Amino acid sequence: MALVPRLSQVGTAMSRGSLVERAMQQAAPGLDQPSMNVLLQLRMAGKPLRVGEIAHRMQVVGPHVTRQVNELERRRLARRVVDPDDQRARLVESTPEGTATVERYLNTVFGVFDEALADWSAEDRRAFSRLLGRFADDVAAHLAHLDAQDRAPQRD
Repeated sequence: MALVPRLSQVGTAMSRGSLVERAMQQAAPGLDQPSMNVLLQLRMAGKPLRVGEIAHRMQVVGPHVTRQVNELERRRLARRVVDPDDQRARLVESTPEGTATVERYLNTVFGVFDEALADWSAEDRRAFSRLLGRFADDVAAHLAHLDAQDRAPQRD
């Protein structure tokens, strides 16, 4: 139970400190968070993705991503390209401007984290990173398992 108030504290501090808003303002004034999330997914994938794959990674429906991709294309931050494995399909890739935008966003966010952890030892940083990664993976796996159970047909 001691973890819950700490998670809430971090969430509140990030919200109150307007971390996302600050990073968005630095990266691309006027761009909305869902569009930035598409750019982040492309950055994390390191390759162009289909709209359906982006939607899956973001845990949203395809039409939501299509709207965001349309906005990113309008702003010249992303573009659709032919899928080399299926000429009928299209992939979404970040443009150089889109890549620079997401890098500015990440630099702002990571800069805040770096400053917050500046007095931590390298060992403490590594341990925190390892444990936070483990926590995130385990929570995601457990919730996915619960979702699968919820979707499973009920037997009487």
